[in-house]
Amino acid sequence: MAVTYKCPKCGSSMEYNGELGKMACDHCGNTMTVEELEQANGVQEEFIKDHEERTYKTADFKEYHCPNCGAELLTDEHTSATICSFCGSPGLLEDRLTGAVEPTQVIPFRITREQAVARFRKWTKNGMLTPRDFTSTNTIEKITGMYVPFWLYDYDTDVRMTAHCTRVRVSRKGDMEYTYTDHYEVYRDVSCQYEKIPADASEKMEDGLMDSLEPYQYQELKEFEMPYLSGYLSEKYSYTAEQLQERARSRARNYAFSEARGTIAGYSTVNVVDRWIGIKEKGEEYVLLPVWMLNYRYKGRNYQFTLNGQTGKIIGKLPVSGGKAAAWFGTILAVVFVAASLIGGLL
Repeated sequence: MAVTYKCPKCGSSMEYNGELGKMACDHCGNTMTVEELEQANGVQEEFIKDHEERTYKTADFKEYHCPNCGAELLTDEHTSATICSFCGSPGLLEDRLTGAVEPTQVIPFRITREQAVARFRKWTKNGMLTPRDFTSTNTIEKITGMYVPFWLYDYDTDVRMTAHCTRVRVSRKGDMEYTYTDHYEVYRDVSCQYEKIPADASEKMEDGLMDSLEPYQYQELKEFEMPYLSGYLSEKYSYTAEQLQERARSRARNYAFSEARGTIAGYSTVNVVDRWIGIKEKGEEYVLLPVWMLNYRYKGRNYQFTLNGQTGKIIGKLPVSGGKAAAWFGTILAVVFVAASLIGGLL
C-alpha cells in the first residue's frame, strides 16, 4: 500500500508512471514531470559532501528494517512498505533516516506494475511443472518495485600485449602434401575508455543476479529527485565506492584485454605470451537502477523472480510441483509401455 505525492490540482495521490515518464494522477488525469512537481512542492536539498569533484546530496529517507532477513529498505516519506522485497516478510519496522547520502542519478521505472505482473504470468506459463499456486493472487501481490543501489565507474585503460602467432599453408605437388608454418611475434598497444561500469552496492542482492539483469540503457539516467521513489522502495547501500572499486577494476581489465585480443585476427593460432594492463580511475557515481522483485517460498525453499524495470529482461527459477512431475513422468512411462507393447506385438 503506497500513499504518494499529492496532486496540486485535486489533492489526490500521484505516482510515477513509467509509460508516460511523468507523475500521474488517476483521479483528474493531471500529469507533471518530476521537476515540475519538485518545484510545486518547493523541495530544498542540502549539499554536504564533496568526493573527487562530485557533489553528493543528503535527504530525509524513511527506513524499514526487516527482522526476518535483516534487509534495510529506504523510500520517500510518502510511501509505506508492508512487505520485505527480499524475503516476503510482512513484519517491517519503520524508522527515520536523516542525512543519508542521496544518489546523484536514477533510471526511472519504465515497466509498470501491471506490465510486470503480465510478464510474470507469461514467464510462469513456460514451466509445465510449475505449481498452480505460484501464480495465485496472494503471490503476485508481493511483487515489489525496488531501486537497487549501484556505483558506476569510469576508467581509462592501456593494454600492451605480445602474442606468438602462426599462419599455416598447405600445398600439393603430385601425391605429396606440404605444410608450411610461418611464425610471427605480434605486439599491440591499445587504449580504451570505459564509462559507467556497474557494481551493485547491495549486500542482499547476489552479484551474479544483478550482472545477469544487465545491460541498462544509461542514456536514460536522470538527476535524482525524491518523487521517483514514490510507490517504490530502495535498499540502503551496503558498500562504499572504495569497497567495490576492485570489482569494477577487474571488469574494466577484462573488457580491455578482450578488446586488445580482438585486434589480433587472421592467424591460424594465437598464443598471448605477455600482457600489461594499466588502469586509471576517472571517477564514480552513486545511482539507483529499477528492478521488479518477487520472492516465493515453496516447500522450504526460496525462489526469486527479478525483472529489469527498464528493459523487461527476466531472471529467475521456477519451482517444480511434485504432483505435476509425477503425473508427467507417469504419462511418459505409459506412452513408452504402450509403444513397446505394439512393437512387441508386430514382431
